[in-house]
Amino acid sequence: MDTSESSTAPQEKEPSEVTAAPRGWRRWAMDTRPLRRPAYRRLWTSTIVTAVGSQLTAVAVPKQVYDITGSSAWVGAASLAGLVPLTVFALWGGAIADSMDRRRLLLITNIGIAVTSVLFWLQAAAGLESVAVLMVLLALQQAFWGLNSPARNASIARLVPEDELAAANALGSTVMQTGQVVGPLLAGVLIPVVGLPELYLLDALALCVTVWAVYRLPALPPLAAAVRRRAGVREIAEGFRYISLHKVLLLSFLADTIAMVFGMPRALFPQLASETYGSYGEGLALGLLFAAIPIGAVAGGLFSGTFSRARRHGWMVIGSVVAWGVAVTGFGLSGSLWLAVVFLALAGVADMVSMVFRGAILLSAASDEMRGRMQGVFTVVVAGGPRLADVLHGTAGSAFGPRAATAGGGLLVVVLMLGLAAAVPALRRYRV
Repeated sequence: MDTSESSTAPQEKEPSEVTAAPRGWRRWAMDTRPLRRPAYRRLWTSTIVTAVGSQLTAVAVPKQVYDITGSSAWVGAASLAGLVPLTVFALWGGAIADSMDRRRLLLITNIGIAVTSVLFWLQAAAGLESVAVLMVLLALQQAFWGLNSPARNASIARLVPEDELAAANALGSTVMQTGQVVGPLLAGVLIPVVGLPELYLLDALALCVTVWAVYRLPALPPLAAAVRRRAGVREIAEGFRYISLHKVLLLSFLADTIAMVFGMPRALFPQLASETYGSYGEGLALGLLFAAIPIGAVAGGLFSGTFSRARRHGWMVIGSVVAWGVAVTGFGLSGSLWLAVVFLALAGVADMVSMVFRGAILLSAASDEMRGRMQGVFTVVVAGGPRLADVLHGTAGSAFGPRAATAGGGLLVVVLMLGLAAAVPALRRYRV
């Protein structure tokens, strides 16, 4: 590690440079100012590798489970096996991230994820064909990920100044969304060529780059003003009390919950592809429906210069969640596949805006000694919301039909978000 970056002093952030406002097309393009900062650039580089590599394993595990069992029910059970440890360890990981050097925690957890990928490779290469082993390894991997994610996200506020937080979140979110598109496509191409075991090995090798990038980060210990603390149940509970006492944080979580639980209709995509858009080809329709939101999010990230410099972060969250609801409503009412894809892509753009500013609020409105726990809760909300949506939309789709359930959910998002914004002014008033 460079000696110039190994100081444990709390002043990791560099002062924001005074630069002229961008002109021409640069006003529209992604704001890359955070990449001028070496420490953030290294963290972002590690995110690129993780975004694509993790999707290789995300495809390989359900594929292997299905190959062994021939049952989609077992695939769903494996997903649940990963959700429980992710939830538990994300909450605990947030408390740990507030009590120890975040760089050290990132090193430990990234090494743990890499070792787990090696174990995935070994079981596949040995031909064990054991669903139980796969579920245990998946639970272990998700536990490490739950410990890793809060520390990674909380570190951003120590690496860039406050006025670049939105831009930094846009850069990170764009990479993650790109990974959700590129990773599965790459896995689909590689599985017939190199085989399933080697997919796990590629992920493990890629994670070596992540470990090296994290190693080159500066030390990120608790700030000098922070009292040394343990990372137990009491500390986790303190995080929830902190949220309840800071309305803008609570509202940012509620906004995400409203958008994801009531407005994420992915559970209905297979039925819509078969019944509504079957004339276009069921396989084509299904692929386009699943790809449209991430593609829209990537497009939003690439043109994030149009919004990342906004200072009224609260209004940006409100507007983007309402726009998400309107786009989902339009999708539910669309009888044309291509119009449906356009609405989903617009929803993806709105989701990117929402992610950018909700993330910026969590980093700027919370004190440093609480940022890890806030990111732990954020990880749980992001992971759990879409799964609750799957249950809700699946049930509503069976009762009212997929299009009515989708459009109704979108309208409910608009009504609930506008009602929340009108009833509680804290989010409307928040700015940096």
